[in-house]
Amino acid sequence: MPNLNRVMLMGNLTRDPELRYTPNNTAVTGIGLAVNRRWRNQEGESQEETTFVDCEAWGRNAENINKYMRKGRPLYVEGHLQLDQWKDRDGNNRSKLKVVVENFQFLDSRGGGGPPQGESSSRPTNAPEPAGASGGEPHQAVDEQDIPF
Repeated sequence: MPNLNRVMLMGNLTRDPELRYTPNNTAVTGIGLAVNRRWRNQEGESQEETTFVDCEAWGRNAENINKYMRKGRPLYVEGHLQLDQWKDRDGNNRSKLKVVVENFQFLDSRGGGGPPQGESSSRPTNAPEPAGASGGEPHQAVDEQDIPF
C-alpha cells in the first residue's frame, strides 16, 4: 500500500524564529505557525478557528527563515509530519507532532521580510506558486499579447 506524508501550510509566525546549531554545525530553526480556517455553520453564521503548528527547518532553509522572518509575518511552508517521542522528568511518555520544512516561500516583503533583490526562497523556480500567494486574484485575465508563443 502506498504512503504519503505531505503538508502544505500558509499562516503567520507566532514567535520569532529560534536558530540553533547541532554539534556538527548544522543549522536548525524552530518556528510556530498560526493557520486560520473560516467557514459558515449550518445556520449561515461565519465561524473561524486557529490551529497552531510547530515547524522545524534545517540547513540553509533554517538560516534564511531566521534571517528574514519575524513574529506575525506570513509564510508558506511545504514539508512532512514527524512525530517526536520522549520521556519527561517524571518518566511519562510524551510525544509531539511537528512539520519538517522542506520548501518555503515568503508571502510579503513588508519591512525587508522577503529575500533581497535577486535572491529567492528555497522554492524551486519551476514549482507552481500556491494559490493566493502572489497577492493577486487567483484567476486574472491574461492579454493575448502577454503570451510568449
